Amino acid sequence: MYGAIEAGGTKFVCAVSNEALEVVARVSIPTEAPEVTMQAVYEFFDQYELTSMGVGSFGPIDVNEASPTYGYITSTPKLKWQHVNLLGMLKERYNIPIGWTTDVNAAAYGELTFGAAKNKQNCVYLTIGTGVGGGGVINGQLLQGFGHPEMGHIHIKRLEGDTFEGVCPFHKDCVEGLVAGPALEKRTGKKGVEVAPDDEVWKIQAHYIAQALMTYTLVLSPETIILGGGVMHQEQLFPLIREAFAELVAGYVAYPDLETYIVPTKLGDNSGIMGCLQLAKEAAQ
Repeated sequence: MYGAIEAGGTKFVCAVSNEALEVVARVSIPTEAPEVTMQAVYEFFDQYELTSMGVGSFGPIDVNEASPTYGYITSTPKLKWQHVNLLGMLKERYNIPIGWTTDVNAAAYGELTFGAAKNKQNCVYLTIGTGVGGGGVINGQLLQGFGHPEMGHIHIKRLEGDTFEGVCPFHKDCVEGLVAGPALEKRTGKKGVEVAPDDEVWKIQAHYIAQALMTYTLVLSPETIILGGGVMHQEQLFPLIREAFAELVAGYVAYPDLETYIVPTKLGDNSGIMGCLQLAKEAAQ
C-alpha cells in the first residue's frame, strides 16, 4: 500500500492506495499547529501497513538533498510551520521511502502521469487561486534544482493605463500580485464568482496570465500547460488566455494547437494526490 499527503496551507489531504494506485481511504485534515495536524496525520496512516509514501507540500520547502535542511518547510508565511522538518517527522514515524516535492510539482506529476498531459514527457501546471504556484515535469523529471520553481513570482509587464498596485507583499506586480484571487477581489471589490463573465477585468487577467505562459513556453518548451485553481473555474478565461498568448508570441515560436496546449486540469482536485501516489510508487522501487 502507498501513502500520499498533499500538504496545503488550508488542509492536509491524506490518502492510501493499493498497488494499482486505486485510492482505498482518504481524509482531509485542517492545517492547524504542526503538532495538532501531524497527530491527526499519524492517526490516519497508523491504520495501514505502508510500503512507501509521496508528499507534496506547500512551501517554500527545501528540496535539495545535499542541504542540511532538506525536507523542511522553510520561509512560509504560515508562521507556526516555518522551519518545520515535515519530511523528517514522517520518516521518524514510519521509516519507509518517501518521495518529497512541492504541492504544485506533485500536481504537475499527477497530470502528466494520469491526466491532461498523459503520454507526454513535459508539462507545466499552474494553479491560480489564493496565490499562484507552478510546477513542472521536464523529460519525465520533476523540475527542481537548488530549490523549486516559484512560477507565480515572475514579473509581468503592465498593460498601459493599469494602475492597480498588486497584492504580493514581496513584488507587487508579479503574476501572483496581479491575477491571484485576492488581486481580483481587490481590483473589482467582488469575489471572482460574483464578477460577470463578460466583465473587462477577465481580459486583463487573461493578458497577464498569457504573459506568464509565454515565458514558461520560451524557457521550458512544455508539451502542455495545465491551468487549475479557483480562479480558473471561470471557464471564459481559457479562450481569452489563448487569444492573448497568440498575440504576445506573435508567431516567434511554433507551439502545439492552443486548444490542446493551454488546457484545464483533467484530474480536478485529485492532481496532487495522484502525483504523490506516483511518487510513492517510484520511491518504493
